[in-house]
Amino acid sequence: MSEQSWNITTPVRPMWLDRMVVILLGAAAGVAILVTVGIVLSLIFETLQFFNKVPVTDFLFGLKWSPQTAIRADQVGSGGSFGVLPLINGTLLISAIAMMVATPLGLASAVYLSEYSSKRMRGWVKPGLEILAGIPTVVYGFFAALTLAPFIRMTGGQLGLEVASESALAAGIVMGLMIVPLISSLSDDVINSVPQSLRDASLGLGATHSETIRRVVLPAALPGISGSLLLAASRAIGETMIVLMAAGMAAKLTLNPLDAVTTITVQIVALLTGDQEFASAKTQSAFALGLFLFIITLCINVVALHIVRKYQEQYD
Repeated sequence: MSEQSWNITTPVRPMWLDRMVVILLGAAAGVAILVTVGIVLSLIFETLQFFNKVPVTDFLFGLKWSPQTAIRADQVGSGGSFGVLPLINGTLLISAIAMMVATPLGLASAVYLSEYSSKRMRGWVKPGLEILAGIPTVVYGFFAALTLAPFIRMTGGQLGLEVASESALAAGIVMGLMIVPLISSLSDDVINSVPQSLRDASLGLGATHSETIRRVVLPAALPGISGSLLLAASRAIGETMIVLMAAGMAAKLTLNPLDAVTTITVQIVALLTGDQEFASAKTQSAFALGLFLFIITLCINVVALHIVRKYQEQYD
């Protein structure tokens, strides 16, 4: 009797409802894919229009970036130079400085949170790191431009060094602080995923806690840590506001971190700001830079995923 009552009163979910949910989820995924495809196609179309006016070799191998073209051919500066190498130089220089700052800080904080800190301390420190990730990048830019850059210039002047008012060093340091939470959070999750049995086995063989972390935990988590570092590098390459406010807009080939440089993202903003003739090579060069940056970040993300999938350990 109880079974009959249960079968009668149990609600039966109609099949069409499940199908409707599946269709909605598939539509949501399809919209995301279509938007991505639309963005890429628009970049490719405008880039091809740009390459009809500027040779690909001049863009990829040119040593000067000066896209100040005139509307009429008889005006001064109607030629313009569209060599992307100075922009690549500035992008990689600032990103390298940022990674040199963020990597030791991010990894050290991840190791501390996962291996040394108490639960109470972790409850305070981890949210504090996450707050850094929520600060708008324009605030970091203000800090770099108004506080750190003058300090670097003053310190360099006291040491007899020639420091620009806007430098790659100031932008790189602040950008490194910005991506510390990304490296710390991802690395912390990877380190925590290492089974406790590996730690217990190492300690049982007589290794100290520090030796266990150095020789067992970190090697086991290395693929995930490498992936987090590559994703952080991708984030640094795509940053705009900090570089715009702290590094300047000087397109030059230099490895001196005390010089003012510019990046691909900053030039995209500059090219599309204000009244522009959309069909001009100057405006269309922004789409070529956008496609170039998209390819770079896509390659970095693919390499990161490949490293994680190829070298990750499978634990029971």
